[in-house]
Amino acid sequence: MEQRRIRLAAVGDELLAGHGDPRALGWLGRVLARTSPENVNLQAYSLAAPNEGTEALANRWLSEAGRRFENGCENRLVIGLSDRDLDLDLSTARSRLNLANILDGAAQMSIKVFVVGPPPGLDPERNRKLADLSAAFGDVTTRRKHVYVDTLNPLLNHEQWRTDLAANGGTPGQAGYGLMAWLVLHRGWYQWLDLPDMN
Repeated sequence: MEQRRIRLAAVGDELLAGHGDPRALGWLGRVLARTSPENVNLQAYSLAAPNEGTEALANRWLSEAGRRFENGCENRLVIGLSDRDLDLDLSTARSRLNLANILDGAAQMSIKVFVVGPPPGLDPERNRKLADLSAAFGDVTTRRKHVYVDTLNPLLNHEQWRTDLAANGGTPGQAGYGLMAWLVLHRGWYQWLDLPDMN
């Protein structure tokens, strides 16, 4: 049986890079560590840029991810979205459009996309705004038949998540990244890669 070759490029902010994680894995590293299928050569490239909103992400994803893709491989894109658009005063409509442009560009290249939504912080007012943004991201993604993982609602009142953020100055630590990884692994990751569930 011929070996499958998957090239996976992941774009996102500092959470994608595992900022604040003492094990330096973040959620993506933990997910990849649980993804070692037989007869599949999976090559993953993490392309994180700190403090990035959807506008900057839409402008850079193709030039950076495209360099990692290769003919003859199954090329896949992972997007880790952040709450940065709230600080940039982007309208929800603008944020939706930026994500839609990325997804439409990927579709034109027959690239399957897996989108991980922004997780909650500790500020209730900001989380309310973020809930609208996350819902918009989810709507744009699922309308285009890609996979969207909502991390905001499952973690919003999760005691371990909140404790971890409080202990790490507002960013996740080992426990928080573990929770994000669990959500990704149990919300369609293996199906998206056309792999048997390894959980």
